[in-house]
Amino acid sequence: MSSIIIDRRRNSKGKSTVNRERFMRRYRRQIQKAVSDAVHNRSITDTDSGEEITISRKSLSEPFFHHGEGGNRNQTHPGNKEFVTGDRFPKPKGGKGKGKGGGSGDAADSGEGVDDFAFQINRDEFLEYLFDDLELPNMVRKELKETNEFSFRRGGFTNAGAPDRLNVIRSLRGAHARRIALSGKDRKEIRALKRELREMEVSPDDTNEERAEEIKLRIKELNEKIKRLPFIDDFDLKFNNLIKVPLPSSSAVMFCVMDVSGSMTRDIKDMAKRFFFLLYMFLQRNYEKVEVVFIRHHAEAKECDEHDFFYARETGGTVVSSALTLARDIIDERYDPKEYNIYVAQASDGDNWEADSPKCSKVISEDMMQNLAYYAYVEITDRHHQNLWHEYKKLSNAHPDHFAMAHIKGPTDIYPVFRELFEKKEATV
Repeated sequence: MSSIIIDRRRNSKGKSTVNRERFMRRYRRQIQKAVSDAVHNRSITDTDSGEEITISRKSLSEPFFHHGEGGNRNQTHPGNKEFVTGDRFPKPKGGKGKGKGGGSGDAADSGEGVDDFAFQINRDEFLEYLFDDLELPNMVRKELKETNEFSFRRGGFTNAGAPDRLNVIRSLRGAHARRIALSGKDRKEIRALKRELREMEVSPDDTNEERAEEIKLRIKELNEKIKRLPFIDDFDLKFNNLIKVPLPSSSAVMFCVMDVSGSMTRDIKDMAKRFFFLLYMFLQRNYEKVEVVFIRHHAEAKECDEHDFFYARETGGTVVSSALTLARDIIDERYDPKEYNIYVAQASDGDNWEADSPKCSKVISEDMMQNLAYYAYVEITDRHHQNLWHEYKKLSNAHPDHFAMAHIKGPTDIYPVFRELFEKKEATV
């Protein structure tokens, strides 16, 4: 007995978008891995474009309907002239991958399979997966400075507002007070008339019967007058008043310090630029109020713009302390630690003038560290660690939450190291 299931549900106009989002959520891990692999094969200027993602057919599992175990059922199969009951099908001849899909191996005269699934993601989706679960460490709120962030807080009551802000208790309390105020005189008269009526009942007199009837009629009129007062009126309504309060901003500045000295080979400079380009794209996408200061250095250091930082060809000797001194002076002049979260990212091959490395450590520990939220140092070399690494190791041990170090040996290490340095952490002060 065969079963056929037909889906007759109408497809909504946006169903393809919903299906795409559901698919990307389901295979998020495979897409993240594909994005990570794609970063290594891109040029610096092509990091912020989309990508074609390929998912192995082995990772794609779709639900299907089938008969469970047990029971009796009849099946009808198409006949053939070549095989009978008990025969075994021969394995397709050919090399690896024949008949298995995926496009690898030589041609074969038989067999079938399924190709890997490939689809295109746009720039925003690519960057979303690229920078997923990343943030600037130790980000804290600072003072109010040109902030565009506001919150609404309760600030008393108002006589006008949206229905969803109606304060029922205050409105009923106001209505009750209004009714008491408007009917106070009448209620006082009713109480006086009732006292007079009780006195007449204590000392009955035929002459007071007419007066008693007048009192009862007057009390009835006053009660009806009080009942005609509206239970609640428009001016009884009270609404919760919301006031706009500015929030402290999370303003930040990132110092990108790159070594361009003669010891930095072309490959090492390219890896350093890739690291900083990832950092720059991450800041541009995830934060609105992060300023970036670019510093290139060899024997001398200078502040430059984005284009010169990535494409200038100037080189020379190696004095790392010149860049750190320049960064310190810029902080003192332009970036008050009370208003900014200050970050420094430094990339170098670690080869520094021997007498200058202790000076670098001193500048960071004595002049900068107390004002920094985070310092990330990346050493790019396929050799043993250089003298600058050993000096910075002391700072890392002294400030484990605010000073991080990582080693990049080749292009495949850039993205994992970047994620390691900027993974989400709780803010520490």
